[in-house]
Formats: sequence, structure tokens, C-alpha cells
Amino acid sequence: MCLFILLLVLGPRAVIVIWWFLAPLTWSVAFGGSLLLPILGFLLLPWTTLMFVLVAPGGIVGIDFLWLALALFADIASHAGGNVYRRRRA
Repeated sequence: MCLFILLLVLGPRAVIVIWWFLAPLTWSVAFGGSLLLPILGFLLLPWTTLMFVLVAPGGIVGIDFLWLALALFADIASHAGGNVYRRRRA
């Protein structure tokens, strides 16, 4: 519940940093001990990274693919929305 409130207030990247410090074992299990994928996820796909950490430790099956697809859509929409806003300002 606290992570959800942080997500609403600070955004996905802040939640990634805080959650990484609070539960490093969860991140290690989700990404197999690699640091490259979480860092790339932090920079490029923060919503997808958060959702992957939520669903990956139990194995990705069934409805988990839908959650990951929705998170990926949110990331793509946020990138596309920024480009539209930049074009309007120019």
C-alpha cells in the first residue's frame, strides 16, 4: 500500500529506487542478479520494470502477461505523450 501511495506522489522511478533499497532480494530474484536490466528498465521502461518485479518472482503465467502488456503500453504512451507535447510547444 505504501508503494502505491509513493507511486501516485513521486512516479515510477522514485518507487523503483526506494523499493530497490528496501527489498534488494526481490529485485535479485526477479532479474537473476543482473544489474543491467533493472538500470535499463529504470531509464527506459519504468512502469514495465515495476510490473515485472511484481509478477516475476512467482513466475509469469496467465494474466501476468496482460499486466506486463498494460505496463508496456503505459511506458509507450508516456514517451509518445511527451513527443506530442513538445511538438505543440514548438
